[in-house]
Amino acid sequence: MAQPDNQSKRFFESLSGAGKSIAVLTSGGDAQGMNAAVRAVVRMGIYVGAKVYFIREGYQGMVDGGEENIKEASWESVSSMLQMGGTVIGSARCKEFRSHEGRLKAAHNLVQRGITNLCVIGGDGSLTGANLFREEWSGLLEELVQQGLVDEDAVQKYSALHIVGMVGSIDNDFCGTDMTIGTDSALHRIIEVVDAIMTTAQSHQRTFVLEVMGRHCGYLALVSALACGADWVLIPEMPPEDGWEEKMCQKLSANRAGMKRLNIIIVAEGAIDCNNKPITTDHVKDLVVRCLGFDTRVTILGHVQRGGTPSAFDRILASRMGVEAVIALLETTANTPACVVSLCGNQAVRLPLMECVQMTQEVQKAMDEKKFEEAVKLRGRSFENNLRTYKLLAHRKLESELPHSNFNIAVLNVGAPAAGMNAAVRSAVRVGISEGHKMFAVNDGFEGFYKGQIKEIKWADVGGWTGQGGSLLGTKRTLPAKHVEKIAEQMRAHNINALLVIGGFEALECLLQLYEARSSYEEFCIPMCMLPATISNNVPGTDLSIGADTALNSIVETCDRIKQSASGTKRRVFIIETMGGYCGYLASVGGLAAGADAAYIYEEPFDIRDLQSNVEHLTEKMKGAIQRGLVLRNENSNENYTTDFIYQLYSEEGRGVFDCRKNVLGHMQQGGAPSPFDRNFGTKISAKAMLWLTKKMNETFRQGRVFANTEDTCCLLGMRRRALVFQPVVQLKDETDFVHRIPKEQWWLKLRPLMKILAKYKTSYDVSDSGQLEHVVRNIRPKESDPSGAM
Repeated sequence: MAQPDNQSKRFFESLSGAGKSIAVLTSGGDAQGMNAAVRAVVRMGIYVGAKVYFIREGYQGMVDGGEENIKEASWESVSSMLQMGGTVIGSARCKEFRSHEGRLKAAHNLVQRGITNLCVIGGDGSLTGANLFREEWSGLLEELVQQGLVDEDAVQKYSALHIVGMVGSIDNDFCGTDMTIGTDSALHRIIEVVDAIMTTAQSHQRTFVLEVMGRHCGYLALVSALACGADWVLIPEMPPEDGWEEKMCQKLSANRAGMKRLNIIIVAEGAIDCNNKPITTDHVKDLVVRCLGFDTRVTILGHVQRGGTPSAFDRILASRMGVEAVIALLETTANTPACVVSLCGNQAVRLPLMECVQMTQEVQKAMDEKKFEEAVKLRGRSFENNLRTYKLLAHRKLESELPHSNFNIAVLNVGAPAAGMNAAVRSAVRVGISEGHKMFAVNDGFEGFYKGQIKEIKWADVGGWTGQGGSLLGTKRTLPAKHVEKIAEQMRAHNINALLVIGGFEALECLLQLYEARSSYEEFCIPMCMLPATISNNVPGTDLSIGADTALNSIVETCDRIKQSASGTKRRVFIIETMGGYCGYLASVGGLAAGADAAYIYEEPFDIRDLQSNVEHLTEKMKGAIQRGLVLRNENSNENYTTDFIYQLYSEEGRGVFDCRKNVLGHMQQGGAPSPFDRNFGTKISAKAMLWLTKKMNETFRQGRVFANTEDTCCLLGMRRRALVFQPVVQLKDETDFVHRIPKEQWWLKLRPLMKILAKYKTSYDVSDSGQLEHVVRNIRPKESDPSGAM
């Protein structure tokens, strides 16, 4: 095992949990991923030497007390809970805790067990209650002393209550965080239903009106509308203008006239008109039937959205937040305000709890006062960008309204197919047309380009593409270097003024070759942009790639089934091989999401001693209450320690304690319908890329032509920590290991210690990247007029 470095040594010395007690509870509505958060809090707490307690049934259990309600957790007590939906420790809304007497009982029950650190997983109501409890703590202890229930020593010993919150809410209605625990899983449930409904709607040429959850927040409705290409969406933050009924019917009618056989309308349960009157699904249905005579059905998804297993994203988010919550609790002092751990971009952050609660309440106040634009801004950049992107894509402008640019843009896919590519192409085509450009689709990548497989693509041509897996344009790994002359001819013949390339590592190599060819062929002196799309997530310049989330979900679902196949049998360890080339992202992050005991990757060299240590570790676990083990191996992690070798080693060394099975997941990781995350991510970054290309074409248009030959006109658009950034591909060369086709530095390697800690290994953990307490930043529109600036 790796030795603790200096940073980690400081962590172990200064953040020891010895002598401390931490309690974890889930409160309010349940959300998928809560169990993953509970598991992470319990195991990280035990890991640092603290006592950890479950509080069952939320605040009700805290008020009622007793052994059944406040129970010490063991390592084994959270086994097999990672893949379970809901919350295993129960959740309840508690009226008694809202009263002073109820909180006094709760304080007594905590002091009896020496608990002064609370991790609360819930919505804004639950977190507000926790903060009030913290503020009243010293007064409650004084009352308990006066009543003779505790002594003065206890008051001194337990003088401060520390609270860290994690937001568990499928509505994503809490300000200060990009995603709350449960939101992604709820989107999975919605999209599964919408995809199923679309097939029957198409058969009968029907219109479906779907109601999704979101009494005060339209996030689920908005993102599911983006992810399925819905015709119309109604949300509480942006009510439709007067006369919306006629506009909606006109749009539905126009779509049918354009050979579309179905219509999808998504309504948030809290949808209102501009006079704050509710808009119901029945009202929308009656409207469509009365005005258009379309065969229309209503589907109310209801509590289906809360159910099912958590998605890979929610498991990883909850595990990261759970570990972060324990670190935050150990770092708190008596003067530290209660905080909430949350996600900003791809970065864990800590924010003052009450700042987030106050801003969340301000959203509702703005909506009540009909200040809807302010409400959208208060929801945050992510929400505002989703809304702007939906408007760009869903509402086609009339020919007379379109700006006339005379620019032609070609879009193509390169490399292996990745789920979400089609959503990105659809977004590019529609945003391009909205900007007044003529869009051209290239079939079969650069091979199709030099062969002249290029044709104009219209708005209606990409209808229904969002939910399609693979690459509808076709994709090849062919690089352009050998065919630059023929490609330049085709660029000249079609007067291509900009290029959008969607693909993986090959796409980066293609753009580098085209950049080099600029010195010989002026046809390549045009703005070029690459969107990372690969299941391997091995492209430098971005933390995430289109397609990786779908592949992770495939891996996690398969691991869940494989582990379940061993339930009730003798103890068993599964060796699973994942794809990814030399990049260990799928094995590592998939291992964290599936609860793996080990994940072997190329980036972290291992030898026979490590393998032996892992076998011994598993053998020890299997002698206890644990019955199943899971080991992941990246396909190119080591040329000698193959999947077969590891399987045979584990089989031999584990003989008499556990038996072994192996499974190579193969191309199932590349297939399937794209996940909501990949649909949304592909759609948003593609829209941003098209606005950037438009800007660059206008900036470089001189003497009747586009001429762009600077580094900053040939870029990759990637997510870096908290922001989407355009980076010149030439500057990415130094960050790239071209031999193994991976970036030299990869952010997710910092997640590997989490997997090891949660699997009970002693390992180093670098806290330099842990979230520091920040303040909530209000979303103020950028001063510049560039619409891509806030994407």
